Amino acid sequence: MANLDQKSPNVLLQSLCCRITGKSEAEVAHQFQYAVRVIGSNYAPTIERDEFLVSEKIKKELLRQRREADAALFSELHRKLQTQAVLKHRWSVLYLLLSLSEDPRKPSSRVGNYGALFAQALPRDAHSTPFYCTRPQSLALSYGERGAGLSGSVGTSGISSLGVYTLNGPTPTPPPLLAGQPSQSAAAVTQTLGSRLAWVLPISSSPSAILAPPTTRPPVGPQVPTIRPVRPRRDGDAAAAGEVNEAALVRDILYVFQGIDGKFIKMNAQDNGYKIDSKVVLCKSLRDTSSRLSELGWLHNKVRKYTDARTLDRAFGLVGQSFCASLHQELKEYYRLLSVLHSQLQVEDEQGVSMCTESSLTLRRLLVWMYDPKVRLKTLAALVDYCQGRKGGELASAVHAYGKTGDPQMRALVQHILSLVSHPILNFLYRWIYDGELEDTYHEFFVASDPNVKTDRLWHDKYSLRKSMIPSFITMDQARKVLLIGKSINFLHQVCHDRTPPGKITPASKPADTPKDAAELLSDLEGAFQEKIDAAYFDTSKYLLDVLNRNYLLLEHLQAMRRYLLLGQGDFIRHLMDLLKPELARPATTLYQHNLTGILETAVRATNAQFDNSEILRRLDVRLLEVSPGDTGWDVFSLDYHVDGPIATVFTRECMGHYLRVFNFLWRAKRMEYTLTDIWKGQMCNAKLLKTMPELSGVLHQCHILASEMVHFIHQMQYYITFEVLECSWDELWNKVQQAQDLDHIIAAHDVFLDTIISRCLLDNNSRSLLNQLRAIFDQIIEFQNAQDSLYRSALEELTLRLQFEEKKRQREEEGEWGVTAEQEAEEKRRIQEFQDTIPKMRSQLRILTHFYQSIVQQFLVLLMTSSDESLRFLSFRLDFNEHYRGARSQGQRAEAAGVAGRHQRAPSVKHLT
Repeated sequence: MANLDQKSPNVLLQSLCCRITGKSEAEVAHQFQYAVRVIGSNYAPTIERDEFLVSEKIKKELLRQRREADAALFSELHRKLQTQAVLKHRWSVLYLLLSLSEDPRKPSSRVGNYGALFAQALPRDAHSTPFYCTRPQSLALSYGERGAGLSGSVGTSGISSLGVYTLNGPTPTPPPLLAGQPSQSAAAVTQTLGSRLAWVLPISSSPSAILAPPTTRPPVGPQVPTIRPVRPRRDGDAAAAGEVNEAALVRDILYVFQGIDGKFIKMNAQDNGYKIDSKVVLCKSLRDTSSRLSELGWLHNKVRKYTDARTLDRAFGLVGQSFCASLHQELKEYYRLLSVLHSQLQVEDEQGVSMCTESSLTLRRLLVWMYDPKVRLKTLAALVDYCQGRKGGELASAVHAYGKTGDPQMRALVQHILSLVSHPILNFLYRWIYDGELEDTYHEFFVASDPNVKTDRLWHDKYSLRKSMIPSFITMDQARKVLLIGKSINFLHQVCHDRTPPGKITPASKPADTPKDAAELLSDLEGAFQEKIDAAYFDTSKYLLDVLNRNYLLLEHLQAMRRYLLLGQGDFIRHLMDLLKPELARPATTLYQHNLTGILETAVRATNAQFDNSEILRRLDVRLLEVSPGDTGWDVFSLDYHVDGPIATVFTRECMGHYLRVFNFLWRAKRMEYTLTDIWKGQMCNAKLLKTMPELSGVLHQCHILASEMVHFIHQMQYYITFEVLECSWDELWNKVQQAQDLDHIIAAHDVFLDTIISRCLLDNNSRSLLNQLRAIFDQIIEFQNAQDSLYRSALEELTLRLQFEEKKRQREEEGEWGVTAEQEAEEKRRIQEFQDTIPKMRSQLRILTHFYQSIVQQFLVLLMTSSDESLRFLSFRLDFNEHYRGARSQGQRAEAAGVAGRHQRAPSVKHLT
């Protein structure tokens, strides 16, 4: 405390008086008091208040004494002070230094100390955020003695802008007044008045000056200050009269400000507030003023209770602890204010100042001085209420929401707290995007990790966003990029086994080392912060895609899916179907996978597929589906493509299941085309052979017509599937893949591609009825092939028998015998008649088949017309371009109206269909 007093302004001022007069401390009491009055008065020189002129005079004086280094130091310190704006009356300070240098009783060597004095006068917290500046004058001065003095500086956060700075920096304040605190020692009590002025000399704009009327200048010459006889305060005097005086209430209020019960004002647990004892006799104005001031104690308790409860809670996390630290910092500044008020109260007690004087500490003055701290404590208490039950990024969002206010002081307070709260979040973020490390013990960061997920599902399931923990000052797009950056780094290391250091993938910028750095980033979220996120995102994503394409042939595998599983390699698919036809016509239970695999390798070697990358061909394989009773090889055969490693991230099990469904559909449609080709070849080959059997002309014509309808239908379906579905969707996918900025874009584009194919190929749940109709049409094609094969078999057998009969007849005639006997001729006619009797049955079977086929096609067209997909509605126009099926529906309606019933029980009513 001795060192503190030796460096305080009053000790320096008293030493200055002793040095000037050459007398002891006791002998210069009057001069010292006069110096104090001059400093605290409105006395001003009669020269122009030009700060630049005064500073130039000081520098010239230093240069005149050949102190160039001191002049340069003074100029630099003066420039810093101008930029910091911590003093309201810089000109007064400079003029004081100049006046001291010009004092004829003072040695000229003192001028060299200007720079040092000026350096010591700079506050150490001059870099802090500027907050409001309201400081009570702790020394009681009369109206004529108060005036413009030296301006104080601000505190770090602002609740106390009552921090007091000496010429050597901020003077440590005494601890807050505590209940039951013992009085100071006799030595401390006997300190001179000059030592008590350490708390007040740098303070200006006292609230007492605000409340007091303007004063006139004091006399210029030294005067002996008028000492008014005053009566020391005695709490017992008023108590004896049955009434508590204001001095006792002020002392109680100072206790209440710290959340401590006073003698007359105590905490009422039932009303949750401080109440004045009902037995105390007080006038209404004092009671009301005391109640208003007591609210600060309640607000203090609310904030203090929150910090005490949360500080020791480790599960509250780093963000929560930072929030508590910011509240502690605000409370510390608040305690500094209380220390200053307590010091003034002690000064008044030692001087015996009565409450009736105009400069003493009163409830009304406390009400004025505590207005801004009360507003700030209200903000902190409201913030504490709003942040209850929140942690991590959710807590930061709550603090950020309170910064959206029009009050610049409150906004600055919240921004200061937010800079402390967001500092751990930004540290989490930088560790994640630059190193891929996630050390979030208390689950505060908005990126979550699931340690139970295996490596093959790392990209999809291991890392995710905690949307509730995304701070409101970080957009969803920024959060998504942050997630992708760290996920890409871990994917490279764990799945791709790439050992490139993260620092070589993207250069790490400076992290938010301090809350000040965090505040700078928060003030420019759309600038520097966004640039850092974008730079790391683009660098990391580009490197990952390069590794996948260069080392793991991602694009080549994508093209292989199109060529083989989506039947894009036409020559290979056709040749494979030709080779597999004998095998697949057998029952499914008689097939062996190794036989089919050999046929697959033969098809690869015989077509352009042989020129593909060996890595791709190695993955191509045959797969047999689950066998059901009655299935043939066509029903269970499928191609397969094995995926593993990083490419399995794009081609997941779900995706491969979709590819399998699409392949089976396309394979079945391709089989229909293959079948109709065989039907057409059979018709062309047998047309000339059966010309000698005119009784078959009607049946054959009916076969040709039905086959033409089926060919038209399948060709239109194949055109739709190949060009409107596969090629268009593939072109969109390829363009998106080429423009993709990250792996998620490729996965999303691939998923959209598969979903589009599934939907337009009628494989989704919404198209189940369409798919059932289409499968029924495919079944009718197979039935038609069987019926035609049966017809041609019977006709060719009959033709063979007739030719054999004619051949025998010719041979016998050549031998000179009768061609046939009567019995043989009768037998031949009987056989021919039996064959001709089967023709109506064939015709009837074909008619039923045709009618059933056309009814299914009509139902299919009706469903296409009512589909929500525009491409499917256009398909219905192409399938019935000449309105053939629409005319058939009209005829069916007229026949039903006439009472003609359908001959086949499965044939649905056309009227019902429409």
